[in-house]
Amino acid sequence: MSSNNESIGKTFFVVIGLCLICAIFVSTAAVGLRPMQNENKLLDAQKNILAAVGMLDGADVKAQFEKHVQIRLVDLDTGEFVDQDPLTYDYRKMMKDPAGSISLDEKDDQAKIKTRAKIAPVYLAYAEGVASKNVTSLVLPVHGYGLWSTMHGFLALDKDGNTIKGLNYYEHGETPGLGAEIQNPKWVAQFVGKKLMDDAGNPAIKILKPGNADATSAHQVDGLSGATITSNGVQNTFAFWSGAKGFAPFLTKVRQGALNNG
Repeated sequence: MSSNNESIGKTFFVVIGLCLICAIFVSTAAVGLRPMQNENKLLDAQKNILAAVGMLDGADVKAQFEKHVQIRLVDLDTGEFVDQDPLTYDYRKMMKDPAGSISLDEKDDQAKIKTRAKIAPVYLAYAEGVASKNVTSLVLPVHGYGLWSTMHGFLALDKDGNTIKGLNYYEHGETPGLGAEIQNPKWVAQFVGKKLMDDAGNPAIKILKPGNADATSAHQVDGLSGATITSNGVQNTFAFWSGAKGFAPFLTKVRQGALNNG
């Protein structure tokens, strides 16, 4: 009996020991790889921002981004630039941080995101380089809920703050072959040249049932075939982020010359 107890005890000790060793190994690997993971995440974001404005040419992404893109922070309530280091600001974290975000009433939350950061980054693109001080376009981070997931993307606008130059969804969990077609270049190409706002400054993009959009319209786009809820999610994302709780205060200032005044 004693021999059996000793055997069980030794086995238990070995199992516990192996678990501790594995836990230490995994923890050490996770900590060691974190800087590389963060760097890859940053490079991926830079790549998608450049793609949204049509400046991704396969060159060194980091160097290209630093040459052509300036990051600024904007107070979404006032539309004013914020004098804060954008490189140390964690936008995704602030979306959920009670101190750095606001809760949205259901009537204001078209995008179904529940909370919204008080401060958001915007990306100013310079075709001739940041040193030229000639902004040619701007990129806004947008997100909203689709069928299964929160869909994150970058919306590129002309320097007029209204004409769409590109839309690049880079993170979502929508159904492959259906809702996931939000990443299909042929579908997002429909948005290029459309006007985000109408003449009165109201959100104007309309995503209709497939085949119903008027190609000559400044605001209409065909939805995704077989993915009505995802299409509605994109529609709601546009409605929210071009509205008063989104980037509307900032875009109003852009149309008033804020990009020229710094």
